[in-house]
Amino acid sequence: MMKRNFINRWLISIIIFGVFLSNIWGCALSIKKLLIKDISKSFDVGTIISTDTGKQVSYEYLVNDLDGVQVIYIGERHNDPSHHDIQLRLIKELFKSHPYISVGMEAFDRSYQQILYLWSDGELSEEEFMEKMHWYANWKFDFELYKDVLLFLKNNKIRLVGLNLPFHIPSKIAIGGIESLSDDDKKHLPKEIDTSDAAHKAYLEKIFEKHKVKGREKFDNFYMAQCVWEEIMAESISKNLKGNPMIVLVGNGHIIHKFGVPDRAFRRTGASFKTIFLAPAGSEAEAELSYADYIWVTPSINKHHMRRSPHGHR
Repeated sequence: MMKRNFINRWLISIIIFGVFLSNIWGCALSIKKLLIKDISKSFDVGTIISTDTGKQVSYEYLVNDLDGVQVIYIGERHNDPSHHDIQLRLIKELFKSHPYISVGMEAFDRSYQQILYLWSDGELSEEEFMEKMHWYANWKFDFELYKDVLLFLKNNKIRLVGLNLPFHIPSKIAIGGIESLSDDDKKHLPKEIDTSDAAHKAYLEKIFEKHKVKGREKFDNFYMAQCVWEEIMAESISKNLKGNPMIVLVGNGHIIHKFGVPDRAFRRTGASFKTIFLAPAGSEAEAELSYADYIWVTPSINKHHMRRSPHGHR
């Protein structure tokens, strides 16, 4: 009996150890890469790809190429911590040679600009800043995602620029069209709204068809909302570009193919720009210059590592 129990325990241990090894090997075998479709190549996490050549470049090469560029767009998935880590790394790097750099952020409605100045001047605590910016009423993503970036700006008195319009306006346009806005809401609209880019429209139509929302069934309204959203950020960049470089932190969807914010800002300013698209491993991208100037491969999206806002928004 004792011998049989020993053998049973031994067999159970072997089975558990085998499961453990299979899990490890399974993880090793399923390491994700980024597929660049048009050149049929995959790249590891941490790789930086120049779409000018379709080849990997070093971090030093990227930084050198950004020197002298007037507007640098760094994309993000808003709730991906690795994307904000990369943004902070590049801000620190560029600040070394450009101490008068400014940072524009999609996360902030420009009607709060005076509060953003107070933050940059070091006059607000973290708690005061979140209260005065109505953080969880407006942006809603976990503050911790942006905290390190914001503290670096505050500690180094880097000018922080709000790029967005009040967050309730795009959703109102998407539901009822631009004419449904009140006169007070219309005061926040950009002076120019270009809806003529066929490629931009086709790209958003595909997204619209995949992610239809009840009450927002009209694509024309959805498209107008997107154009207003991107035009106001482009207008904010043009108004705040004052002879020194600006780093723009904005969602990947607003810089992909450059027809969202970058081309609209360029139309207003003629200022040189570069786009850095942060692409999670396990997804796909394209090595066309029109897609982005650089593609940086980030860790695959893990829902357990995503940070949510206290209100469940992502």
